[in-house]
Amino acid sequence: MDLKIFKAYDIRGIYPEELNEETAYLIGRAFVEFIKKDSGKENQQIVVGRDNRKSSDSLFSELKRGIIEQGADVVDIGLSTTPMLYFATANYGYDGGINLTASHNPPQYNGFKFVRAMADPLSEYSGLQEIKNMVASGVFAKSELTGRMIEKNVINDYILDNSVPDEFSFKIIVDTANSVSGAIVSQMLKNTKLVHIFSDLDGNFPNHVPDPSKEENIKFLQEKVIEEKADLGVAFDGDGDRVFFVDEKGNIVPSDLILAFSSQIVLKDNPGSKILYDLRSSNIIKETVESAGGIAVASRIGHSQIKETMKKEDIIFGAEYSGHYYLRHNKSYYESPYFTVFLILKEMKKTGKTLSQLIEPFRKYYHSGEINFKSENKEEIIERAKEAYKDGKNLYIDGLRVDFDDWWFLLRGSNTEPILRLVVESKTKELMEEKVEEIKKIIQA
Repeated sequence: MDLKIFKAYDIRGIYPEELNEETAYLIGRAFVEFIKKDSGKENQQIVVGRDNRKSSDSLFSELKRGIIEQGADVVDIGLSTTPMLYFATANYGYDGGINLTASHNPPQYNGFKFVRAMADPLSEYSGLQEIKNMVASGVFAKSELTGRMIEKNVINDYILDNSVPDEFSFKIIVDTANSVSGAIVSQMLKNTKLVHIFSDLDGNFPNHVPDPSKEENIKFLQEKVIEEKADLGVAFDGDGDRVFFVDEKGNIVPSDLILAFSSQIVLKDNPGSKILYDLRSSNIIKETVESAGGIAVASRIGHSQIKETMKKEDIIFGAEYSGHYYLRHNKSYYESPYFTVFLILKEMKKTGKTLSQLIEPFRKYYHSGEINFKSENKEEIIERAKEAYKDGKNLYIDGLRVDFDDWWFLLRGSNTEPILRLVVESKTKELMEEKVEEIKKIIQA
């Protein structure tokens, strides 16, 4: 086992070189010990789901063995998207949950995502480091209990909780890249004219890697939308916690513009509520939320921090630039991609407008997207940029964001790689491109 598989928010690595069945067994034991300490309860019930990667079944078998030997029950929900795992943990009141998945990574990877009760996520700052230390030592308290294996079907309840009864005449193309995300699409979108591409579950992902944030993986969806003269294209990532949209013209709609558009609708039904956005996102979100009578909350990047912020500040809805859409569910906060899908469909039906027409009012600024640079001295470069742009308004909660009247930039380091990420937005395309080149020189100096 290679301990670098412990990332900021989950465990992820190449199978079997970096993680294997023994790793899964130790993780099962360590997670039970962590949850016992965290909850103060002796008898635990842990929800476990898995994606359709080739290694998931054998890893699940050993993860299950570790959990049961350490005295907790395994609630097996079978093939599961990550939002389904969150739903099951929170909705039925279980003590914690693990989804076996490597999300959008290529097929040779696998991994584990963890939550406490109420689907509260773990991160390196809130549990993962403790689990890592226990796994590394291989030393666990002997349990007086032996857990049980419980099988539970959650799909019907999840569909009931997330779908809407409306009939839609729209033709929708959905790409799930042969991943577990495809397991529920036909049931969720049965009231549409659905065309589901790459729908067969195949853990080798023969058509493309299940990462729709990369343009080479979403081109198939764009081409199909044009070919079929469809009204909407939807792409899910490998574990179903991110969703991306393509309009009827085949154009990718950035997630921050989807959030700005969605926020207006959410605030009509929930006046005065708070909406969260991450620091990479366009200024149009803050402007839209405030003009609709809501409160815009800027957040650090990363689902653990975002969910913690939503819980602390009682935020109803939010999104990351990376395609995560978060919704408050009673006292739980987790990704709800279908909420956003149906919100778009209902507004298209209500207004008679296409998605491109609905989004057009929010295309006010020119946004560079995230630009990556390899760097071994991330903090030094960020300090140089801070000094160079000290006349701006600095925000230093996740890397460095500096705002000026007609443009802003965000420069932050990756949590797991020697990479700096740059985002620039301005009121004109020329200024955006000029500032990108200007900051590039600072980074590459």
